[in-house]
Amino acid sequence: MTRTVSSVSALLACTLAASVLPATASEREMSLAPVPGFVEEAQAAGLAHVYDGAWEYFVGGGVAIFDCDGDRRPDLFLAGGKNPSQLFKNVSPTGGELAFSGVESGLAQKQSEKVLGAYPIDFDNDDILDLVLLRLGENLLLKGQGDCTFEVANRALAFDGGRAWTTAFSATYEPGSEYPTLAFGNYVDRSQPGAPWGTCHDNSLFRPEKSEGGTVAYPEPIRLSPGYCALSILFTDWNRSGEPSLRVSNDRHYYRGGQEQLWAVPPNRPPRPYRKTDGWQHLKIWGMGIASVDLDVDGFPEYALTSMGDTKLQKLDVESDETVPVYQDIAFDLGLTAHRPYAGEDLKPSTGWHSEFQDVNNDGLWDLFIAKGNVEAMPDFAAFDPDNLLIGQWDGGFREAGDLSGIGLDRRGRGAGLADFNSDGLLDLVVVNRAAPVSLFRNVGQGNAAAPQPLGNWLAVDIRQPGSANSRAIGAKISVKTGNHTIVKDIQIGAGHASGQLTFAHFGLGVAERANVRIKWPDGDWSHAYRVFANSHVIIERGSEKARLWYPE
Repeated sequence: MTRTVSSVSALLACTLAASVLPATASEREMSLAPVPGFVEEAQAAGLAHVYDGAWEYFVGGGVAIFDCDGDRRPDLFLAGGKNPSQLFKNVSPTGGELAFSGVESGLAQKQSEKVLGAYPIDFDNDDILDLVLLRLGENLLLKGQGDCTFEVANRALAFDGGRAWTTAFSATYEPGSEYPTLAFGNYVDRSQPGAPWGTCHDNSLFRPEKSEGGTVAYPEPIRLSPGYCALSILFTDWNRSGEPSLRVSNDRHYYRGGQEQLWAVPPNRPPRPYRKTDGWQHLKIWGMGIASVDLDVDGFPEYALTSMGDTKLQKLDVESDETVPVYQDIAFDLGLTAHRPYAGEDLKPSTGWHSEFQDVNNDGLWDLFIAKGNVEAMPDFAAFDPDNLLIGQWDGGFREAGDLSGIGLDRRGRGAGLADFNSDGLLDLVVVNRAAPVSLFRNVGQGNAAAPQPLGNWLAVDIRQPGSANSRAIGAKISVKTGNHTIVKDIQIGAGHASGQLTFAHFGLGVAERANVRIKWPDGDWSHAYRVFANSHVIIERGSEKARLWYPE
């Protein structure tokens, strides 16, 4: 059955003449939606850290954003490559300048090294966030102690961290499972003759096994073969089936015949890749990052895929059967290709890494951040390649505002994340750079560092399933409605580039002073509508009559 094309879908698919940028920043400033100002505060905030190393660390460089001690403020775990990884506790005053304090994570020196990425997760169902570390060598499952310290849980969970070059991660709760399924994406197989050419390592899927005593284990990985050098993976319900599939974005450079992949992951059955006979179309890019969001609220997510050269924005083909994964690329139509630097005189192609949809100006439209940076010194790609901040417009398109916002530094970005570090309702930005200090930008709205000014209204939502095996409600969907305008966000673990976060979900509300919030829980049940006020942090527990408020101190 062919899907009905909504008016919003049609708008997204049309060509936008306005997507052609005016020549200068001052000309663009008059035509853009509100652009927030970002002030770099890493050094002043006490966030001193560098991701560096030899060629194995050209990729990776991730950050985990999560609350490690239960105070609901987002803390930071930063990968270091050849340098030790570091954990920083958030001590930012509410509404003030950003501030972090380095703390001991409990890891031994050897365990904290060779880290490429990190993702927060609660893998043991104690409602305390744990960490998954992606490493050059043995990956680590770190059990959180609730005080920003961790214990390596590999042996306790019978988890074999392997010896691969791991660069991507995602997790989901399969239907009927009490514990998460873990997927690891691997890069070049360094043990094979002739590496790196044609030697991509297979990816791995770990399904939980519960013992008679009630404990969980991850004893045997399922090989996802062939692997085409994954740099980002994401469990996603692309067709509204209720069953997660695994989207894999691959670096085509290292495997002849490599391409993007989508794996079906049916419950209690072996995963299988979608093939041409299933409708899957060959797409070959230098895949580096994935960002996913349902732009037109039709239930089917769109996917922004970063690459060397340009960014793809894939939308399920409106003329196809919804059970067939046939996609069309609408990036050019919406002004999202981001294929060359928007500043400077270097006209060579860009290199995109981490990508993330968020609403940085609180107008109720999704914006797209892309971390940019040359792999090392590749002469065919731009050397000066500042990060992108593509602001969503009410005509359905996007406009570049990286230079106007102040994030366009001369650094080589890798992993990143947008989160409200000082609880003022404005999303701040952290970027891990290769061979350069980490960047930390405070969002000061339309003001400046001395006098921050608000943009639109906002809402921060934390959802929980008390007593559930999936207390953080991974796989849920949050729907926020103001007037006739609805925005939705999926709660996921994965995507980006080597970076993940579990914090309050942020929504811009524009001028609306109230919103109706509904939750589609992971099992498919919808909550009733919660009527909440703007500019507040709300906690919604499954089955509760009302949302609770959290007041930052």
